[in-house]
Amino acid sequence: MSQVMETTIAGRTLKVEYGKVGMLSNAAVLVSYGDTVILINANASDKPREGIDFFPLSIEYEERLYAVGKIPGGFIKREGRPSEKAILHARAIDRPIRPLFPKGYRNDVQVVCTVLSVEQDNLPDILAMNGASIALSISSIPFSTPVGTVSVGQIDGEFIINPTLVQREKSVLNLTVCATKERIMMVEAGGKEIPEDEMYNAIIFGFEECKKIVAFQEEVMTKMGKTKVVPKLYKVDEAIEQEVRDFAFNMIKEAMYITDKDTRNAAIDSAKEKIDEQFGEKYPENGSDIADIVYGVQKEIVRNMMLNENRRPDGRNFDQIREIKCDVSLLPRTHGTGLFTRGLTQVMTVATLGALGDVQIIDGLGSEESKRYMHHYNFPSYSVGEVRPLRGPGRREIGHGALAEKALEPLIPNEDEFPYTIRLVSEVLSSNGSTSQASVCGSTLALLDAGVPIKRPAAGIAMGLITSEDLSKEKVITDIQGIEDFFGDMDFKVAGTEVGITAIQFDTKIHGLSNKCIRETLDKAREARIFILGKMNECISAPREEISKYAPKTYTMNIDPDKIRDVIGPGGKVINKIIAETGVKIDIKEDGKIFVMCDDSVCAKRALKIIDDLTRDVKVGEIYLGKVTKIATFGAFVEILPGKEGLVHISKLDFTRVNKVEDIVSVGDEILVKVTEIDNQGRVNLSRKDAIKDSEDKEVNNKESDNKESEE
Repeated sequence: MSQVMETTIAGRTLKVEYGKVGMLSNAAVLVSYGDTVILINANASDKPREGIDFFPLSIEYEERLYAVGKIPGGFIKREGRPSEKAILHARAIDRPIRPLFPKGYRNDVQVVCTVLSVEQDNLPDILAMNGASIALSISSIPFSTPVGTVSVGQIDGEFIINPTLVQREKSVLNLTVCATKERIMMVEAGGKEIPEDEMYNAIIFGFEECKKIVAFQEEVMTKMGKTKVVPKLYKVDEAIEQEVRDFAFNMIKEAMYITDKDTRNAAIDSAKEKIDEQFGEKYPENGSDIADIVYGVQKEIVRNMMLNENRRPDGRNFDQIREIKCDVSLLPRTHGTGLFTRGLTQVMTVATLGALGDVQIIDGLGSEESKRYMHHYNFPSYSVGEVRPLRGPGRREIGHGALAEKALEPLIPNEDEFPYTIRLVSEVLSSNGSTSQASVCGSTLALLDAGVPIKRPAAGIAMGLITSEDLSKEKVITDIQGIEDFFGDMDFKVAGTEVGITAIQFDTKIHGLSNKCIRETLDKAREARIFILGKMNECISAPREEISKYAPKTYTMNIDPDKIRDVIGPGGKVINKIIAETGVKIDIKEDGKIFVMCDDSVCAKRALKIIDDLTRDVKVGEIYLGKVTKIATFGAFVEILPGKEGLVHISKLDFTRVNKVEDIVSVGDEILVKVTEIDNQGRVNLSRKDAIKDSEDKEVNNKESDNKESEE
């Protein structure tokens, strides 16, 4: 029997319906917000998965193009692999709910969010995040701490919950906040240089609304929820744990206190070999348990070192940034390159400039149809000194690329100011913490090197956190390296300019962050960002005055929008002919703006002249060099512009009487003609003798002027 519950968020109804569909799932709910509808199915395996040391949670965000009344493009008319946006939404759902499952839970859990209907005023990803929490909460799966999610916009200084499409287009902020009723679990933000105070206030504003959504979810749990199963949690044998700890603790501690990373890793590897020699034969069936114990000891030592001894693994102060090096123009043939090094983290970004027609076409559920600016991120195995097969980008690579793209997007000039498609590719050459924010810095260097007139340089920094078990004690860390990220409680990435924040992404391994922690992190991240920007400015402080000689040059012109069809021609015949003859790329906008791109300025100018001839109007009194296309007894027809002909009457062919037109001109001849009249029917009358007379008079005047100047 179907059960329905409703609440109101931002003046719109959020409805949850349980029991109507998906009867064989552990929990299946239809959630709707306005006309946006998503089916959420949550299921878990009956038994834990053996031989793993992680929680196997799988979040799937399934887009269906029928949700927006579209048929998929291409030859195969069905949805294929997830789009980048679908992957990003799945990651956003995963991050806040993963820490809320019981520690040691090893059952496979899958949450599938299928988007069935989309109204652009109500974002499906926000609804999916709330729906996933509801489905898990009412299922028998051991998840009992619901999270609420909202989007926050800002228009004219006012914050808006779940802004509509029109409001999002006007908003200077695109913020997603996910929280329990007590703490904030996850934040993603993009903004047009938002000051820290405003960003903090926006996050807290969203947090308060999240609390209301959580209260509603708790009511849903009470009415619809199943009895939670008592899970079998992975736990190490206490006797083995004590024995391993007694043998290994001091040895591991000594290794962990080595500040040099390579030396420390070598010492840890040596310690692990000794542990394996000691316990491998004694406990042959407990290899994974022993590895888990060693990991726990390492984590305990690092956390105690930082939280109670005020000491970081590499000896830095808690607000100290690693050594920074910047370089540009590394590659001779690319359009722009930037190399950013922070400690042992190193990213090289390459910028490529292309024609406006090179934009990425988007076949998705949103209102966006194309992207003129793209950022891609690659994380090869050699960046961490490992050997792995090289495959396509995974969820992590897509997520990091999207974050760096979001950080720089508000700073990219519009196409009127800089008529190019821009692609950035960040290659991670070495990784020891926060490569995504290093890619923001490397990308800024590459853009400046490519001559892209960005609004301002941007930089990024990753902040970390160490807390006590009861969360009463916490310490914020600036510029976390790999070991601090691995054993820490937070990865809080902040990117922006000297003016304000352009992107935030944070998630946590604990049950959320306090308001105080968020405030302190934002302030310390700003200090770090300003420091990094100063180092980047020493390398390159402004965009190059000219783009690379290897980048294509763009030329623009404006025509009457009503004449666009004359340039394109039937079936694209005219424009394709221009492209074939000149070798240029041509992009035409609806407002009549035309962009011609070519490496050769001569070819570009030739194409511009052809277009100008196609679109300019014939004017009375102007002289044209035309081609004779047809001869009649009464005169000659002359094409003066492409597709535009006029008649030179036999009486206007010469100064003397002409008996036959053929005595003066033949088909194919090029002659000067002057437009003497355009009649009411649009017919153009031409005169050869008037054109000759005007040309001779002009030549005489020029000679007289030259003689006068020489006499003076």
